[in-house]
Amino acid sequence: QVQLVESGGGLVQPGGSLRLSCAASGSIFTFYAMAWYRQAPGKQRELVARITFLGRTTYADSVKGRFTISRDNAKSTVYLQMNSLKPEDTAVYYCNAAKGSDEYWGQGTQVTVSS
Repeated sequence: QVQLVESGGGLVQPGGSLRLSCAASGSIFTFYAMAWYRQAPGKQRELVARITFLGRTTYADSVKGRFTISRDNAKSTVYLQMNSLKPEDTAVYYCNAAKGSDEYWGQGTQVTVSS
């Protein structure tokens, strides 16, 4: 059983930065694509960024140039560096691990961007 534990959320002013972390259990981390999704109130969950086990990254258009996803396979951890945050980035952010038909989710961490 894979467990994903997110941390790093909180309240930040517009223009500020936060770094989210997601620690994964098990040695399988290296072979899984890792991603961050977010869900705002009343909206569907959406993909924010993904990184393959080879390090290839993709981003939602809304966060390109502001967010950076990275992974440390030795620490079984994936990060999301969020800069120039906007009120519309407010959401619960979820960590996701996927390989083939296997998929796991973290419990989510709240990010609120407000003055």
